[in-house]
Amino acid sequence: MKKIVLGLTCGVLSMYGAAYAAPAKSTKKASSSPASSINENSSELQKVGYSFGYIMGKSNTEAVKDLDVNTFIQGFRDGYAGKPAGLSEEQMKAALLEYKHNQEAQDMKVFEQQGKVNSDAGAKFLAENAKKPGITTTASGLQYEVIKQGTGKRPTAKAKVTVHYEGKLIDGTVFDSSIDRGEPITFPLDQVIAGWTEGLQLMKEGAHYRFFIPAKLGYGETGAGNTIGPNSTLIFDVELIKVEQ
Repeated sequence: MKKIVLGLTCGVLSMYGAAYAAPAKSTKKASSSPASSINENSSELQKVGYSFGYIMGKSNTEAVKDLDVNTFIQGFRDGYAGKPAGLSEEQMKAALLEYKHNQEAQDMKVFEQQGKVNSDAGAKFLAENAKKPGITTTASGLQYEVIKQGTGKRPTAKAKVTVHYEGKLIDGTVFDSSIDRGEPITFPLDQVIAGWTEGLQLMKEGAHYRFFIPAKLGYGETGAGNTIGPNSTLIFDVELIKVEQ
């Protein structure tokens, strides 16, 4: 889940200056078109000022999505000029903390809602998938399909294995693929998600299996990165290349 970032670019602005809440003097919306007044022929100070402001604004778009830009600029001007603030430091701290807590609560609510959606979709998918020919379901809930049987060694839970793989969500989104990278990966089997630890022990060298991994055997309620959401059911095509016991 994305965290609210209250510190601004390079730490140049203090968190208090960013919270200034003086009344806005203008309600005119900022133009989305390029600023024609600043270009490569502008003075050095103009370019520095514009660059600093642009980078700060762009890098904090996700941090404060509903920022009142007019009051932010007013706070910046007052702080930079050393003018008295409209709020005390304690009031600024309180405003920032309240905003942070409110945003985190909202983010958590959205996160939990997405987890419920993913959980329901995954349960439905696995229930339907289990009925298909060639699908085996283990006691843990792991499902697998044998694409090709192997003839070599079978790994133990602590073995090191070399595999090629492709991981997808149930909607078909590919989130990782050693096949696309053209380079297999080697890892200890007891240091990956439970679905892999269990599933690869069913395989022999040379085998190609497709695993359907429920969230509890994958990344669970937290998900992983920006692609694998909470309670996501995963599909992995795995080719077992080598086993080192």
